[in-house]
Amino acid sequence: MTPPHQRRRIGLIIIFGSLLAIGTALLLSALKENTQFFYNPSDVVAEGFVPDSTTFRIGGLVQEGTVTKDGALKTQFQIKDFERDMRKPMTVSYTGVLPDLFREGQGVVITGFLSSPTSFEAEEVLAKHDENYKPDINYESEKS
Repeated sequence: MTPPHQRRRIGLIIIFGSLLAIGTALLLSALKENTQFFYNPSDVVAEGFVPDSTTFRIGGLVQEGTVTKDGALKTQFQIKDFERDMRKPMTVSYTGVLPDLFREGQGVVITGFLSSPTSFEAEEVLAKHDENYKPDINYESEKS
């Protein structure tokens, strides 16, 4: 026969262990839902590509000389892979205001859907910058 204080201690260990397991499961579930990855353009244009959902993200570099604007807000450009050469270019169409850091040769992450195997309709365009980014602020002129 076990003493009462030992049974109480075992009960507390089981309760706290259960709470810890539930908390860990909830934390991992929340992290999994909020993690957003992007596909490389070369993977998207490859034969047999099937995205996880209709709306997904693509990350790549805006190709030099491919940005065209139709009117005030409609923009088309091509993106290339960060690492691999692509056989077929990926054309992106976007209607809206582009970020200030958007330019040719710059990295972008685009959220949208495929309208054809090599055409992507963007709903959101995020411009990336490298670790050497410095804001264009002239502190000397502000002191005057």
